[in-house]
Amino acid sequence: MSKLFDIDSPLIQGLNRIADLMWLNVLTLVCCIPIITAGPALTAAHYVALKMKRKEEGYITKEFFKSFKMNFKQSTIIGLLIWIITLIFATDFYIIQEGGIALSNVLQVLLMAMGLLFVFTVIWVFPIQAKFINTIKATLKNAFALSIIHIPKTLLMLVVYLLPYIGLYITMRVFPLVLLFGISAPIYVSATLYNKMFKKLEEGILERIEKEKAAEAGKDIQTDTEEEDTIFSDKPIVGNDKL
Repeated sequence: MSKLFDIDSPLIQGLNRIADLMWLNVLTLVCCIPIITAGPALTAAHYVALKMKRKEEGYITKEFFKSFKMNFKQSTIIGLLIWIITLIFATDFYIIQEGGIALSNVLQVLLMAMGLLFVFTVIWVFPIQAKFINTIKATLKNAFALSIIHIPKTLLMLVVYLLPYIGLYITMRVFPLVLLFGISAPIYVSATLYNKMFKKLEEGILERIEKEKAAEAGKDIQTDTEEEDTIFSDKPIVGNDKL
């Protein structure tokens, strides 16, 4: 019985993980309140969640604000772009529904498809921003590409993100759980889904970096002519622990 409450026991580890997710949710929620900082907050949440999944996390607060600061500028711009595009789509759908504008079935399907692809891109953009260095344009392009290449994961992540709000729609009794875990838990589950895939990308990028360094040093490195190119043109940060 005493082993049940040892610090390394599954019970205590599980309770610690629940407490970490609860605190991560609080940090993310508070930092999302100003709206303009929602991008950096969600990026930081993915950064911490992936570290938690890989059992690399230190102090949750320290790790969160480390990523928040490191990605602030770019994540803020991405977040604002997402808000603007969301507003455009919402306005279009409102005008169609309430303004009595008749569109052909083809145009309606096209608009809905564009909206869904936008949602798919948003699902991936903050995990990518949290892990890889790139320009905003390339980050958005990579998020879109990954959302299509890994469509089963994208759909599963979408369901995971919607579950708390579906629960609220069914009954308000789940509100305390949503308040405490509604952001962090779905992000942690998502990190579980993309963790292995990200690792493969990181290994491929680091291998390419080593080959580039070796080539610059004049070493003769054999390369596979059929080596598959990655969609990422960026490189993980090594020096400041973003990798």
